[in-house]
Amino acid sequence: MNATELSRVIESIGKDRGIKKEIIISAVEQAILMAAQKKYGQYAVLEAHYNADTCDIDLYQFKKVVESEPEMLEESEEILLEEAKKLDPEAVIGDEIGIKVEAPEFGRIDAQNAKQVIFQKVRDAEREIVYNDYVHRKGEIITGIARRIERGNLVIDLGKTDALLPRTEIIPGEQFRPGDRVQAYLIDVRESTRGPQLYLSRTSSKYLMKLFEVEVPEIRDHIIEIKACAREAGVRSKISVYTKDKDIDPVGACVGMKGIRVQNIIQELKGEKIDIISWSDNPVMFVRAALSPAEISSIKVDERNRTMEIMVEDEQLSLAIGKKGQNVRLAAQLTGWRLDIISKSKLQKKTQDAVFNLQHMEGMNETLAQAIFQTGFLNVKQVAEAPIEELQKIAGFESLEAAESLKTRANLVIEKSGELLAAPTMTDDGKGSFSASPVKDAKALAEVRLKEMIKEADQKKAEADAKTSEDIK
Repeated sequence: MNATELSRVIESIGKDRGIKKEIIISAVEQAILMAAQKKYGQYAVLEAHYNADTCDIDLYQFKKVVESEPEMLEESEEILLEEAKKLDPEAVIGDEIGIKVEAPEFGRIDAQNAKQVIFQKVRDAEREIVYNDYVHRKGEIITGIARRIERGNLVIDLGKTDALLPRTEIIPGEQFRPGDRVQAYLIDVRESTRGPQLYLSRTSSKYLMKLFEVEVPEIRDHIIEIKACAREAGVRSKISVYTKDKDIDPVGACVGMKGIRVQNIIQELKGEKIDIISWSDNPVMFVRAALSPAEISSIKVDERNRTMEIMVEDEQLSLAIGKKGQNVRLAAQLTGWRLDIISKSKLQKKTQDAVFNLQHMEGMNETLAQAIFQTGFLNVKQVAEAPIEELQKIAGFESLEAAESLKTRANLVIEKSGELLAAPTMTDDGKGSFSASPVKDAKALAEVRLKEMIKEADQKKAEADAKTSEDIK
């Protein structure tokens, strides 16, 4: 390959692959060195430099200047002082002097090896470019074309590289065919021996938040802030929004005129239902909004355990819990509180049983038992096991003496009755209430109870419908 052809190849590869000219030149220099090392020996010190003026590769062999007999000379590594001064008059013993030598002629094997070196350098440069292009785009929405399925994971063509959409990150029920446009959230970019690995998600809560940022200019401009998001991909999501601007309705801005903004997001998520809620720094107000559309009758807050006991009318129970516990589960994740939903009739029964149980203590009347129950104690055993400082929070037992007396009376009941009064005397079978934790795996929480409650709620609804039908007749 002459100088003109070499220059043209370097320019062409750089332009076609988007690689810096210096990287390609370095690859060519390395290929020349590899071939030259075979010709001049493994101990020869060689350097190859691209000459921009001649568009050729100049090869230099470096030798140490010595003063020794010719027969003792290591020609591949040393040069006599006399010969060195012909090349550089200022050369002295011990110097390293570069001598321009001829580049080797490439045989078939040498040419193949040189190509491999150049191609490897080019591939490495391309991978680095792709990595640098995408590592700063983590957290952005990426669009590509579906190409194939590998072990259930979808491979997406992004143009310069491929990305992986794992099957766990695909919305349940979604199906893609080769050639389909796919939009997803870039969750990670990793380096590997095979090049950068890009991982996408369509189920992440952050993807939903990013979609709102794209659709709602007020979010993009930081006028409206997304405070929290809870999502069960493909089914239902809840998102809370807030703004300091009193002239802006954050929920209305996210919904858009005639619902156009949120509908665009719902369409992208294949019909996923989205509840948009106004965030509040008041936990009770926030939880009320998070449980909508259910109407809440009352909320009892336990700040120490970040738990709320929420009472609803019997006919609101199924609405508050939601299908398979979905509404209360998402509300718990959104607010960060453990939510215990209980129907009015269930709460009344729970109160009656607790008051009855607590009245077994000496000197206890219904009013005092109610006060103890309102503080969170359901039975005598809980009172007996509670620290004194907790008992002092009960109305009427604030003094140390009163709290200690209460604890003593509770212990006496336990000693006399054994385990008879250790637990509530409720005969209810557990229907009419449900608990949801803010942790992500809360789906498994009390599944048996939930099925029974849903069945009970459906039965009550059927009875109400039957009564309405009779009234119409």
